[in-house]
Amino acid sequence: MADPSILISFDIDGTLVVGDPPGVLPMDLVRAVKAQGCVVGSCSDRPISAQRAIWQAHDIAVDFTVSKHMLPDVKARFDADVYYHIGDREDLDKRPAERAGFEFLWPHEAAAMPWLDGGALPD
Repeated sequence: MADPSILISFDIDGTLVVGDPPGVLPMDLVRAVKAQGCVVGSCSDRPISAQRAIWQAHDIAVDFTVSKHMLPDVKARFDADVYYHIGDREDLDKRPAERAGFEFLWPHEAAAMPWLDGGALPD
């Protein structure tokens, strides 16, 4: 049986360490889940060009960069067994993610997920 396919959408500000304000999730976590075959990208209030610049600055080739209201389009574009959106705001992350059919995780919950072999976050 094949492993389930997973899509992970990251908010940036308040979620990733490179955000403003900084979040708790390291960029190495994004690299690690991408290396394990997850479909990875960002869904943020930041302009698309700013999102792409962050990923390029950290040498991470993401599968998508979209505005917050585009989560339904991401789901339609990618076939996955499970869709996650990770964010830090009830109104701007959790509710829209759930309306789009994504499972929602707060950053501290995402940090505790067994994303990596052995369940440990990279340093």
